[in-house]
Amino acid sequence: MLDNMPRGTICIEDIEMGMTRHLRKVITDRDIEMFAEISTDRNPVHLDEEYAQDTIFAGRIAHGMLTAGLISAVIGEQLPGHGTVYMGQSLKFLAPVRPGDMVTAEVEVIAIDHAKRRVGLDCRCMVDGKKVLIGEATVLAPSRKFD
Repeated sequence: MLDNMPRGTICIEDIEMGMTRHLRKVITDRDIEMFAEISTDRNPVHLDEEYAQDTIFAGRIAHGMLTAGLISAVIGEQLPGHGTVYMGQSLKFLAPVRPGDMVTAEVEVIAIDHAKRRVGLDCRCMVDGKKVLIGEATVLAPSRKFD
């Protein structure tokens, strides 16, 4: 299940402080298996329930970067959207995401440098209203001047 806001582009000329966009997605076993295949990260804590039961997580968890990828989706599809160039990202993982969890990924504009087309974004992912990931991103936003 995927629930998100409209996709497209918000040009630097239209970006405002405090602007937010989000998406919601249920993390499935298939998502975890596909991420393991693509990333080649086959840590058994993600793929083997029996193994994962004996870890601090007491069960399988999604890859942290799979969760972080939802932030990338919001940035690349919504805010600023198509044509955005990632410049940097900090991440702090606060809690595990498990198969079946509904993750809300949200970004909020916290800084704008119109001259350099740079936008600072506060980034967070939540499950049941609890933050599981926080961080900040710096991106180069698209501009109508370059259409």
